Amino acid sequence: MIVRHTFAPPNNARLSHLCGPMDEHLRTIEAGLQVSIAHRHEQFKIDGPKAKANRALEVLQALYEIAARPIAADKVQLMLAGDGEMAQDADGAMLLQTRRSDLKARTPTQSVYLENIASHDITFGIGPAGTGKTYLAVAMAVDALERASVQRIVLTRPAVEAGEKLGFLPGDLSQKVDPYLRPLYDALYDLMGPDRVAKAFERNTLEIAPLAFMRGRTLNNAFIILDEAQNTTPEQMKMFLTRIGFGSKCVVTGDVSQIDLPKGQLSGLVEAEHILKRVKGIAHTRFTSKDVVRHPLVARIVDAYDAARKA
Repeated sequence: MIVRHTFAPPNNARLSHLCGPMDEHLRTIEAGLQVSIAHRHEQFKIDGPKAKANRALEVLQALYEIAARPIAADKVQLMLAGDGEMAQDADGAMLLQTRRSDLKARTPTQSVYLENIASHDITFGIGPAGTGKTYLAVAMAVDALERASVQRIVLTRPAVEAGEKLGFLPGDLSQKVDPYLRPLYDALYDLMGPDRVAKAFERNTLEIAPLAFMRGRTLNNAFIILDEAQNTTPEQMKMFLTRIGFGSKCVVTGDVSQIDLPKGQLSGLVEAEHILKRVKGIAHTRFTSKDVVRHPLVARIVDAYDAARKA
C-alpha cells in the first residue's frame, strides 16, 4: 500500500527537523516499521503494509507538530516504541500493562470495546453503570503510557453543577470540582498505585481536569478520556472531540439513561452518537445489563428501570 501526504502550508525548517540530518529520522522510521519513505519537499510517499504505512504517517504527523525545533533521535525511537502489538493471553484475550495483572475483558462486549479502542482514534462506550466502560478505558490509557504509545493521559468529566450551585460548595476551585473527578482518581490508584500516580502528576504525564478546562487546547500524543459524557451539551461535545491532535486516542464514555442536564437540554452524547455513527475512524460500543460486572443486583436494577421506562 502507498500512502501519500502533503504538509501544508509547507515550512522548510519544520520539514528539515522532521527528516533529521541526512534524513536520519526517516531511516529510523523505515527500519522500525518496515516501510519505505520517499519525499520531495513537503510531499511524502510511504510504501508498505497498510497498517505499517498508516502508522508511519501518524508518526510523521506527530513529529511535524513538534518540529519547530530539532528533534532528538531518541524522541523518534520513543514514538516508534508504542507500535508493538498488544499482549494476549493463551485464550487470545488482550492483556494490559497495569498494576492489575489479572485485568482483561470479562464479557464479549468488553472484548469488542478493548479492540475498538486499540484500533480506532475515537471510541464511544455507552451503557449502564457497572459495565466497566470507564475502568477499561483508563486501563487502556495506562497501558498506552507504559508502552510509550502516548506521552500523557488526560482525563476529564463535565461538572454538571459548575454553574451557580458549584459556588455554594466550600473550598477553592480544585476542592469544588474534586468530587466530580474522584472516580477517575480511584481507577488510576487501582491501576497504577498512589505513588506512581503522584509521580505522573509531577511529571505532567497525567492530568485530570473538568471539561471546561479543555477549551482552546490541542492534545497531541495523548490518551484522552471523557467520562460521564451524557452530561455534556452538544457544544461541549463538539469542543471536546475537536481537541484531539496527532498521535492521540480518545475514548468517550457515558450512560444515556443517567442524564443530569436541565430538562429539555439535549445531551451531547446522544447527539454525537447519532451524527458520528458512520464517520470513518470512530467506533461505537454499546453495553447492556449483561455486561454488568458488579453485584448481580446491579444488572437486575438496570433491567427493572429499563422495563419501567418502556412501559
